Amino acid sequence: MGLFRTVTIRTPESIELEFVLAGIGSRAVALVVDYLCLGLGLFTLSVLYSIVLIQLLSLEPIFNTATATIQLWVTAIFLVLLFALYIGYFVLFETLWFGQSPGKRYTKIRVIRDDGQPERIAQATLRSLLRPVDDILFLGFFCILLTPQEKRIGDWLAGTLVVQVDPNTSGQITIPERSQAIGKDLITLADLGKLSPDDLATIRDFLQRRTTLSPKAKNQVSDQLARRYRDQIGLERLPTEMTANTFLEALYWAYQEGSGG
Repeated sequence: MGLFRTVTIRTPESIELEFVLAGIGSRAVALVVDYLCLGLGLFTLSVLYSIVLIQLLSLEPIFNTATATIQLWVTAIFLVLLFALYIGYFVLFETLWFGQSPGKRYTKIRVIRDDGQPERIAQATLRSLLRPVDDILFLGFFCILLTPQEKRIGDWLAGTLVVQVDPNTSGQITIPERSQAIGKDLITLADLGKLSPDDLATIRDFLQRRTTLSPKAKNQVSDQLARRYRDQIGLERLPTEMTANTFLEALYWAYQEGSGG
C-alpha cells in the first residue's frame, strides 16, 4: 500500500487519469498559509474600519446624526466586507489559478472536479461558503481523515477533490513558434468569443498533462478536443495542415492573446 491514496477518474473522452490525493498534511499546511494571508487582509480591513469610524465620528456635528447610528452603519458595512473578503479570498484565487490558492500553490496541491476538470467559480464558491462548517469542531479534518477520497463537507457538496500537482504538469506551457503563427490566423478567422474560461481550462489541463498520457490516449483526446472546439468556434477548415495537438496549442495561445493575455 502506498503512502498516499490515489483516485482514478474517467474523463468525458473515456481516458482514465490517476491523481494522487493531497492528504491531510499538505492541506493543513496550505490552510495555515492561506489563513495567514487572509489574516493580513482582515487586519488591514480592521485598521481601515477604525480610521474611517474615527473620522466619521469627528464629523458628527456636520451630519447631524447620532454617534450610535454612525457606528452602527459603519460596523454593518465592515462586517459585510469582512464576510466578502473571507469568502472571496478562496473563490478569487481558486478560480483564477485553476484550483489553487496561495497556500495550495505553496504546497503544490489543487482542487479539481470529480470528473477531472479544473475547479470553476461555482465549485469554489460552494466550498468557500461551507468552509466555516468544516472548521467547526474540526468536522472537515475528520471527514478528510476518515473518508476514502479525503473530502471535507465542502468537497462532497461541491463535487470536488484536492489532489497533488503532478510535477510533470506544473509550470508554464511553452507554445512553439509555429503554433503561435497559426494562433495569429485563428484570431482573425475564428470566433474565439464562443470559448469560455472552462474551455480554456480544459485545453490548458490537456496541454499540461499530455506528457503523462500514452501516445494512443494523447492522440485520442487531442483529436476529440480539436473537433469539439473547431466546431464551437465556427471554423470550417483549419488555416493550414497541422496535428490536433498543434491546433490546441494555437487555440490556447490565440485565446489568451485575443483576450488581452
